[in-house]
Amino acid sequence: MGLDPVWLTFPLLGLLAGVLAGLLGIGGGIVLVAALVLLLPHFGVPAEAVMHVALGTSLASIVLTAAASTRAHWRRGSVLWPSVAWLAPGLVLGGLAGSRVAVGLAGDTLALFVGVFCLGMAARMAWPQRAGERSQEPLAAPRGPLLIAAGAGIGAVSALVGIGGGSLTVPLLAARGVAVVRAVGTSSACGIVIALSSAAGYALGAPPGDALASTLPWGCVGYVHVPAALGIGAGALVAAPWGVALAHRLSGAALSRVFALALAVVGVALLWP
Repeated sequence: MGLDPVWLTFPLLGLLAGVLAGLLGIGGGIVLVAALVLLLPHFGVPAEAVMHVALGTSLASIVLTAAASTRAHWRRGSVLWPSVAWLAPGLVLGGLAGSRVAVGLAGDTLALFVGVFCLGMAARMAWPQRAGERSQEPLAAPRGPLLIAAGAGIGAVSALVGIGGGSLTVPLLAARGVAVVRAVGTSSACGIVIALSSAAGYALGAPPGDALASTLPWGCVGYVHVPAALGIGAGALVAAPWGVALAHRLSGAALSRVFALALAVVGVALLWP
């Protein structure tokens, strides 16, 4: 018996996610969540669990997506590793906490939270000056204990909305004087940390005997649809370098506005009745 062609949807979605990851440092999560909400019911995921599985699967796929984007940005010298090291402890704690909160919320509540978040961040990034794009080369990589606290908030919100944290990490670093393209590269590395901790929370966070988790189809580990995550990740591994190459050709202002448009589209899609 051959492979059902419908499963090719996930690698194709991964191609888009990979371009977005390399271009915007977002792991493609904002687009993945919206697409998975539409696709997962066709793979046996019940309506009341769709939002949870979309979030968990998006985060799991971002592990590979962010890794591919990080490698491509690192080869171009646009990952600030000292900043990643300071952010990482908070990202792990926030990711675990946020995913545990999310598995206890109703799907409609999660969709509302994600939609409002996307629209708010779109407004924040639409004007690069407001996003903090003050210089093209930072004097030093941002570091210090405040980044740990910021990382906890970024990790928690990212787990709740199923993203790699770029929509928060990029503005944070830009506000500290980091050029947008370097903020994107650094955000990609942070996305690996967020995705690992958050996806673990969604995979293992359902309580034993949870009625919602028990309705999920083959291939799901907790609230993570493993075949979908692997398919998306495979496509993203191919496409992430394309996005990175494009990011290095665009100005910081253009990059910020592309970012804002992507956020706004997904926010409206999730809130539309």
